[in-house]
Amino acid sequence: MIDRKIAPAFKQVETINLIKAAPAVLDNGIPVYVVNSGDQGMVRIELIFNNVNWNVVKPLQAFATNSMITEGTSTLSAFKIAERIDYYGAFLQNDYNYDVSSVTVYSLGKHLDHVLSVVKEVITDAIFPEEELETFKTNQKQKLLVNLEKNDFVARRTFNNALFGETLYGYNIEAADYDRLTREELVEYFHLAYQPKNCSILVSGHVDDSVLNLLNKYFGRNWDKSLSVAKNVFSFAVQTGDSYFIERPEAIQSALRVGQISINRAHPDFPALQVLNTILGGYFGSRLMANIREDKGYTYGIGSALVSLQHSGYFFIASEVGAEVATATMTEIESEIKILQTELVTEEELSLVKNYMLGAFLGSLENAFSHADKFKNIWFSGLDYDYYDRYIRTVREIKPDTLLELARFYLNFDSLNKVIVGKK
Repeated sequence: MIDRKIAPAFKQVETINLIKAAPAVLDNGIPVYVVNSGDQGMVRIELIFNNVNWNVVKPLQAFATNSMITEGTSTLSAFKIAERIDYYGAFLQNDYNYDVSSVTVYSLGKHLDHVLSVVKEVITDAIFPEEELETFKTNQKQKLLVNLEKNDFVARRTFNNALFGETLYGYNIEAADYDRLTREELVEYFHLAYQPKNCSILVSGHVDDSVLNLLNKYFGRNWDKSLSVAKNVFSFAVQTGDSYFIERPEAIQSALRVGQISINRAHPDFPALQVLNTILGGYFGSRLMANIREDKGYTYGIGSALVSLQHSGYFFIASEVGAEVATATMTEIESEIKILQTELVTEEELSLVKNYMLGAFLGSLENAFSHADKFKNIWFSGLDYDYYDRYIRTVREIKPDTLLELARFYLNFDSLNKVIVGKK
């Protein structure tokens, strides 16, 4: 009989094997990265485009262009595009983040020829119909109006603007920005950004020669128009610890955001700082959760994270707490940071965090698509697979005294930007 009062034994993860992306090149020079695994016949193809020509006067160009790229071509309406994709059991999505925009399709390999013909038309012949644009603008303004009533949304945008100012990373979109958006802006950006010289392709799943031949057929030939573009490049100085309070007298909860510009994945300290962050607030058993949720009962959840961007990175702590305990929560956050700066983490706690981090890493590698996502993390940062070797080695070998030094260097509460939206 199993004695369920005794926790099962556990062992640290010994090996983590990544399926590495194999490089290839289409006839017109587009780089392709292949993560080949699985026998289910499913393929994911991501066409990735750098965001370019950031202009504070036209802050919505890249986002709106990507959002509306599937709204119609010169021969296909949005309905027809969706109908054709659905007919073959495929799925088409467009995604935007600060650094890149992408068009991604999931399809069975046996239908890929038909599906890619639609995708090719979308990324080379999108027309951004005026009627659809007006609908998009109306919907986005309404969404913004709703979000501005949410304390956590206001805290996040206030925090990002404090760190990154009026740049792509920190610009606060207003309804008036949507009012100024024109179809001509989208067409202009589309022809600049969605072109072969600004494109990379990541294909994962069951990838055989027929898949690569189809990629070459649709994207490697008869698609060679190239215009000069300026890839977005930003640099930021670490800001001093300013405080921002946006009062909302009716608030039941206050939203908190604390942090500063920090390092990104390309910095050699990043893996070690991830360990420190996990201890502080990076998982459910973290110190912030134990103190502010479990002990004080101020919140349902609090967490911290390191965010890696192409041109910067930042560290933040976020939570929504009872409106009457916002100031007390800030005091507890400061206390937890100071403990990390003055007391060594115990071997017992560090061992738990190491096992959690390695197990979470291993658990995130479910299929070819997740292996492709791991490749994107390093590719966007200009790194290679050695990064993951360093990450695993750091998690396994890091010592309490190293964490103490990192906390003293990277976590100075007085220099952190602090945002409270609601009540103090």
